[in-house]
Order: sequence, then C-alpha cells, then structure tokens
Amino acid sequence: QVQLVESGGGLVQAGGSLRLSCALSGRAFSTYRMGWFRQAPGREREFVATITWSSGNTVYADSVKGRFTISRDNAKRTVYLQMNSLKSDDTAVYFCARKTRTYGGYSREGDYDYWGQGTQITVSS
Repeated sequence: QVQLVESGGGLVQAGGSLRLSCALSGRAFSTYRMGWFRQAPGREREFVATITWSSGNTVYADSVKGRFTISRDNAKRTVYLQMNSLKSDDTAVYFCARKTRTYGGYSREGDYDYWGQGTQITVSS
C-alpha cells in the first residue's frame, strides 16, 4: 500500500522560507507525477505545483511562481517544496499527491490517486 508522509510544516514570519518534504513508501514504481496542493480555511483545495517523476518537468500556479520550487529525489523517493518569500496568503494546510495515470491533467484534485495527510504552514505578518 502506498503512503505519502509530509513533513516540514510550521510557523514562519512573512518573507521567510520553509521546505516541505513528502516521502513515498510502498509500491511506488508506477508514479507518473507528484503534486503539491494547499487548502486555506474556508477555501477549496488549490493546486500549487507538480513535477513528473521521470523527467522532472515542473509546472507552478501563478500565485507561487518565482517563489516556490518543487523538486524530487528519485533514489530517496521524496518530493520537496522549497518555499521562499512567504506571504500571509500562503497560510494553509499543504498536501502532497501522487498520480499514477499517464493521461489527464495535473491541476485538479481528481487528477491524483493518493494523498498525504497534510502539514500546516502558518505565515505570520
């Protein structure tokens, strides 16, 4: 059974940085891409970034482009989200997700098959 375990969340001041990790355990040989989403209180879960597992191609939401960087370490089966220049609007629970299908999109919840439990990021102004 595949599990995704996020870590690295916490409290940070505006302008600061954090790095999230998502470790993939279990049978992960069919991973096509990994993604990060976030959900703020009272809001829907939204796409943040995605990376293809094999080639490392990345896509970002406009709201984080230039500030966040998604990367992966295939040997460690871990995906990262480096977050710089954090703003109060970045406060949310962050989720990593795994997509096994090679077709379809990458920016909707339904595009992904497995989800982590989420980790809280709070940016204080």
